[in-house]
Amino acid sequence: MLPEIEPGIKVAAQISPEANQDEMAFVNQMGVKYLAMWTDARNANYEYFASCRKKFETAELKIYCFGNSSVHNQDAIVLNLPNRDEKVEEYKRYIRALGKAGIPYTTYAHMGNGIWSTDPEKTRGGAMARAFDLSKAKQGHWGGQTFEMPMTHDREYTEEEIWDNYTYFIKNVAPVAEESGVLIGIHPDDPPVPELGGIPRCIFSSFDGYKKALEIADSPNVGMCLCVGCWLEGGELMGKDVLETIKYFGGINKLFKVHFRNVDKPLPHFVETFLDNGYMDMYKVMKALRDVDFKGIAIPDHIPRMAENHRVGTAYSIGYMNALVERVNAEAR
Repeated sequence: MLPEIEPGIKVAAQISPEANQDEMAFVNQMGVKYLAMWTDARNANYEYFASCRKKFETAELKIYCFGNSSVHNQDAIVLNLPNRDEKVEEYKRYIRALGKAGIPYTTYAHMGNGIWSTDPEKTRGGAMARAFDLSKAKQGHWGGQTFEMPMTHDREYTEEEIWDNYTYFIKNVAPVAEESGVLIGIHPDDPPVPELGGIPRCIFSSFDGYKKALEIADSPNVGMCLCVGCWLEGGELMGKDVLETIKYFGGINKLFKVHFRNVDKPLPHFVETFLDNGYMDMYKVMKALRDVDFKGIAIPDHIPRMAENHRVGTAYSIGYMNALVERVNAEAR
């Protein structure tokens, strides 16, 4: 079954599940009502999810996404390591707990050796931002692990192995998501290069890869977490641009969540930047979402640091996004 989700684009904030009253007031002051948050295996249970939902609803805030880093981006699942089945069962318990707590969505990523970055670089006004330069790439990171070049897992893996392991995972968890009324949105590889450290990034690094992967899942509850930033990082490698991607996957109800961010240029070297300072016109992205009647959340993501205070960049980004939503809604009337 599918969860009931109100219509319309929802600008959401990322927040700690342990947020205090001041942090919740900040979110309300920005005009945001939906939240995305993360935990790990220590708290990935019904009791914790339900208590968080109750706390935030008291502040008139709704949890849309509750991620679990302990079963996200896991090399055990992607590479079929000895504890693969244990992790798959952990994922299924987590999905059931989300459904029982009435939380409609989670994000999953299928990268076997983490997210790769190089040293931060300056963007507009000297703000520091995440960057990636393929010629300097040495390490990936996830969940406290560091994955080192040239071979992160002692051997090279084939594309066939990555596809087989994805198929095994999704065929196990999709029925549980359907039974529990939870949506799973799959995040693109970051960065979406063909291979890093001996591991192919062959599925969630192109339009065709996503199309095939969602056909394999064959579930109304399995779709896409579209990271606009990752799609822009890939550029022509993605096969179709971000607007074509929104039109297709949004048109078949497979677009569940959007990471709304911009970069200065595509691979092999990019720097993340402010929403109004990259090579994509983000108004066009928001308009494309409105055109397909997107009803998930859009969150600011990887915000460059402004004024040495993370709230400044968050407020700037969400204010910009709120204005875009207001504009595209008005144009659609």
